[in-house]
Amino acid sequence: MLLDFIKMNGAGNDFVLFDNRSRATQLSVEQIVRLCDRHRGVGADGVIGLIPCESGRADWAWQFWNSDGSVAEMCGNGARCFARYIQRMTGHPAQTSFETVAGVISAEFRGELVSVNLTEPKDERLNIKVPLKSAGDTVIHSINTGVPHAVIYVPDADKALLGTVGPEVRRHAEFGPRGTNVNFVQVLGPGSIRVRTFERGVEGETLACGTGVSAAALISARVHKFTSPVKVRVQGGDDLEVSFKDNGAGFTDVRLLGPADFCFYGRLEI
Repeated sequence: MLLDFIKMNGAGNDFVLFDNRSRATQLSVEQIVRLCDRHRGVGADGVIGLIPCESGRADWAWQFWNSDGSVAEMCGNGARCFARYIQRMTGHPAQTSFETVAGVISAEFRGELVSVNLTEPKDERLNIKVPLKSAGDTVIHSINTGVPHAVIYVPDADKALLGTVGPEVRRHAEFGPRGTNVNFVQVLGPGSIRVRTFERGVEGETLACGTGVSAAALISARVHKFTSPVKVRVQGGDDLEVSFKDNGAGFTDVRLLGPADFCFYGRLEI
């Protein structure tokens, strides 16, 4: 089978996108893994298919798979790329919406940048002391911004033990049964942080994670009293912006602003 696709990236978080409005393409886990393989395929952190929205709640819907073939509920950087892909494929001039497993996402286009809302955050927990084999007792915060995220503050993101602490926290019983994404956060100054993320489903570090960036910004509003918007530098070097409303008991109107770039078109036999 030949698959026509577009390769995109949002702040270095990269995706293979394809038009599946006819629903004629049924990808297996093995095919998704091959597509995402950086040596034997296209290379990507995830695969996204454009499909009709059968519920009528949005303009469109997506199919989203992590690079290991698992289904992801939500992805902030993927959402921005998907919105620009919809714009390219269907001609939506200013805004669009699409349904994900986590809920309906709305997108607005601001030149080359895209702003997307995130589903209402939930399951906020602060100051969890977790015993780790790799780092001893560690204070971890957590919140679900469409997918679950753990947040660990570090003095220097460059020196974060991402390769050891990341996978241990990702599968720790405290965050069971499906585990969590893990964000290492360095405070750069008032309203400014740097984030490195160990992503569940990728099982390694990505250059950016939109829901992780958002989780880190919201937790920083709690722990460090940040106000909206929060500037976030990701591992790929890009700067994202997270805006939100904080009523003290929770967060609403969470939006993520950042780039969504087209890389190339291609056709691959899978």
